[in-house]
Amino acid sequence: MTDGPTLVLSGDFDVRSTWEVRQAIYDHLGGHDRDVVVDLSDVDTCDVTALKVLAVATREASREGRHLTLRGCGPAVRRLLHLSHLMRLVELERVATPA
Repeated sequence: MTDGPTLVLSGDFDVRSTWEVRQAIYDHLGGHDRDVVVDLSDVDTCDVTALKVLAVATREASREGRHLTLRGCGPAVRRLLHLSHLMRLVELERVATPA
């Protein structure tokens, strides 16, 4: 599902869905002149292969002078990003902390 420059993913994001998600991300990047957000808030499960797709897409967007930002990364996704050392390759949306 898309919402302007935001691509919203839901369900399982794993090796079985990486081709479809990869195509959706690149189609979305190609269809927007501005930065793109991939919202993972409704993703139930995620694996390292899926996160690698996001890391490569982030690199490709950067080569074009744009940003691909991940939104709604839950604790499990953040942990997997750290364990796989992919955290340094992706950009997470900053969440404002209450004062």
